[in-house]
Amino acid sequence: MTPFSFARATDADDALRLASARGGRYLGGGTNLVDLMRETIERPTALIDVTGLSSTIGERDDGGLLIGAAVRNTAVAEHAAVRARYPALARAILSGASGQIRNMATVGGNILQRTRCAYFYDNAGSRCNKRNPGEGCDAIEGFNRMHAILGASPSCVATHPSDMCVALAAFDATAHLLGADGERRLPLTELHHLPNGRPDDETLLKPGELITAVELPAERWFARSTYRKVRDRASYAFALISVAAALKIDGDRISDVRLALGGVAHKPWRAHKAEAALRGAPATAEHFRDAARAELAGAVPLSHNGFKIELAERTIVAVLQELAGEIA
Repeated sequence: MTPFSFARATDADDALRLASARGGRYLGGGTNLVDLMRETIERPTALIDVTGLSSTIGERDDGGLLIGAAVRNTAVAEHAAVRARYPALARAILSGASGQIRNMATVGGNILQRTRCAYFYDNAGSRCNKRNPGEGCDAIEGFNRMHAILGASPSCVATHPSDMCVALAAFDATAHLLGADGERRLPLTELHHLPNGRPDDETLLKPGELITAVELPAERWFARSTYRKVRDRASYAFALISVAAALKIDGDRISDVRLALGGVAHKPWRAHKAEAALRGAPATAEHFRDAARAELAGAVPLSHNGFKIELAERTIVAVLQELAGEIA
């Protein structure tokens, strides 16, 4: 492991000052960053501990929630307002990792965790454009069963590993950021890049910019939501496919819907095409299937993951049927 210095920030402004002076990285629970440092994939010369900052969940005047970036994942999943108003978020977090990891991992760190692509982690023998830009991507012609079917590029087919982010994307969450130029807000669906030609450039964060909180809007109908994760084993595997959905039905028709997918792309994938197809449509399995197929029409399978297209379709339909009160 590369030697590094360590400092604990007293507040957000102090964190920015320390990061600027030391050229360091922010450290939350360390459940991803420390692993990458052990593998010498990440080599920060300084770590700034931000776990003492923004560690509360607060009610907004409009009924939404403001979740501090340093809040532990367990605290989010167990919060009464989250469980009642945004149940898909609580379920996503609980399906994402063991209790020990959830007790350490922070909201900000979860958002910024890096891919678990095996070729990215193989620092000794595999080519990876995310790790070393311009080197190539061995996953494209290699074992790519876990890899992307949407939004990939010839440079990278890795997927984003977060379960929590899929639910946040479905709920129109907004990230609160603080940097040298002051505060700004960014929709979570816009925070992460698709790979294009620079898969190492993963987010729209500016150098030294800090996530301070995540805001969830006040939508009563988000209480009718759920998260389903399909994986190789029941105990804390990364998603082959996951679906976060919220459904609003008036009479027998869908008046509004939110839908996001995990395990399919370089970022949490908001299913805008499926949502558009569903609004105003009857809440039936046939229309759910048509909407899923509209979203997946542009999917490009690799040699080992073509099954993901049908699996995603079936999972979307099952989740929407569950929310509509049908038997999945």
